[in-house]
Amino acid sequence: MIEYTLIENDEDLAARCDLLKTEKRLAFDLEADSMHHFKEKVCLVQMADPNDSFVVDPLSIDDLSVLKPVFEDPAITKVFHGSDFDIRSLDRDFDIHVNNLFDTEIACRFLGIQKRSLAALLEKHFDLTLDKRFQKTDWSRRPLSKEMIAYSVNDVAYLLELSDILKKRLEDEGRLAWAEEEFELQTRVRHDNNGNEPLFLKFKGSGKMGRRSLAVLESLLQFRKTLAVEKDKPLFKIISSEAIAKMAANQPETLHSLKELRALSPRQMDMYGTQCVAAIVGALKTPEKELPVYPRKRLPEMAPQVPERIRSLKEMRITASNKTRIEPGFLLNNTMITAIAIASPRTADELAQIDGMRNWQLEALTDDILSTLRICA
Repeated sequence: MIEYTLIENDEDLAARCDLLKTEKRLAFDLEADSMHHFKEKVCLVQMADPNDSFVVDPLSIDDLSVLKPVFEDPAITKVFHGSDFDIRSLDRDFDIHVNNLFDTEIACRFLGIQKRSLAALLEKHFDLTLDKRFQKTDWSRRPLSKEMIAYSVNDVAYLLELSDILKKRLEDEGRLAWAEEEFELQTRVRHDNNGNEPLFLKFKGSGKMGRRSLAVLESLLQFRKTLAVEKDKPLFKIISSEAIAKMAANQPETLHSLKELRALSPRQMDMYGTQCVAAIVGALKTPEKELPVYPRKRLPEMAPQVPERIRSLKEMRITASNKTRIEPGFLLNNTMITAIAIASPRTADELAQIDGMRNWQLEALTDDILSTLRICA
């Protein structure tokens, strides 16, 4: 078992942070409770320096602001694996931002590594098999068992060494600068606070619904959210999104028709059936002028050649993906392909002016993109 220090009070954390400020590289990971509670929170912060591993319990510490200078110090490289969730969570819970990131998952993308889960990488490089028992555990539960803490420590104990391996490969392939650009962009992500926006905006498939169906969907989503808050459970443990979509599409107005739809389990029917029907019927009575409207971005006028350019650029992307071993969607996503097809740049400078183009994409793809567009002209 890997040795670690458990930090459960403000004094120990402050003392440890004073020592960490002198390090050049640190590894981090977080554990949260999104599988078990409505309002997700960070329940554990794991850290490792080149010599030791530490586990910080934010539920027993009053002030985590002492971590802020460590995360934000540009002189310290922070190593994460798949940092998007962690960076957003640190922003949401502690107003902590990350500078100088090395993300081992992003590094793997630039190296064409297909199996890039941390478990797969640890098994490949360190012959370590992670215990899967705690993947869905409730990290807000206290006291933490020694097994739970040991599991969490494995997520950081090998990260610095793994980053060394991947950094060397990136250097050998001339792609370290590519990855570093993406690392820096990743540090800018922030927690998305929906505020008072309609819930249907985040619901898959809602953009294809009519206004009446949107009203039903929003009513059901609001009902589910209210229940989730009351019960302090995640949304999916109240009613699944699949069930919500089925009810919004079919709009049963009686308990009998809802039961026939089989969107809810028998237990859910007993608990929520009447309320779901009420939510649906209420939405169906919404006056026409009050029905929600799905916001549509006004697309720029497209030249008739644009669809052909998009098709050709996607074909080019497949060829370039095979050559670079970088997955197509990461190499050049569909949004960027559409923007390029509309702009139809003729020179490298014009291509570079398109909003969102990375420098590494320009280096890897400029010639291929411009030659493809010349053929489509």
